[in-house]
Amino acid sequence: MDTKPLINRVAASGLITLNLADFFPEEEIAVFDLKDYLFMELILKEKDFRKALKELNWAQYADKHLLITCSTDAIIPIWAYMLVAVHATPVAKSIFQGTPEEFYKQSFITTLNQLDLDQYENQLLVIKGCSDKPVPIAAYVELTKLLQPVAKSIMFGEPCSTVPLYKKPKVKK
Repeated sequence: MDTKPLINRVAASGLITLNLADFFPEEEIAVFDLKDYLFMELILKEKDFRKALKELNWAQYADKHLLITCSTDAIIPIWAYMLVAVHATPVAKSIFQGTPEEFYKQSFITTLNQLDLDQYENQLLVIKGCSDKPVPIAAYVELTKLLQPVAKSIMFGEPCSTVPLYKKPKVKK
């Protein structure tokens, strides 16, 4: 019987796994839908809108990412979005105009562009593929674009089963 010790080749490989779920915004998001303030879901009446915003309990948006959108096909004046921002700025963590999907995309791109890439210089990297959070595809593209100039190699998936994406070319002497 062979008594060689078991070796964890994945652990010994020097692979660094990057999990994009780790960069997911921690704070809750809240959606402010302008549709709820339209007359017959079509028309924004300025006087009524201003009154509704003044009476709204803005504390419900405290420390949340507030997404301002309109889920109906109505023509909304730009100032309406701006007026919501005026009221929300003192309480919300951040304010974004768009859908949750657009917010997550922008949030990831902003966060990834602040990443210290020096730590990945000449490293073997695996970008984890599975996540229990809605990581947008744009985040995977952005991370790959940022890492390619510094990484030795980039793979996708899990350390035990990866898809090779990039390998730094060997320099000819």
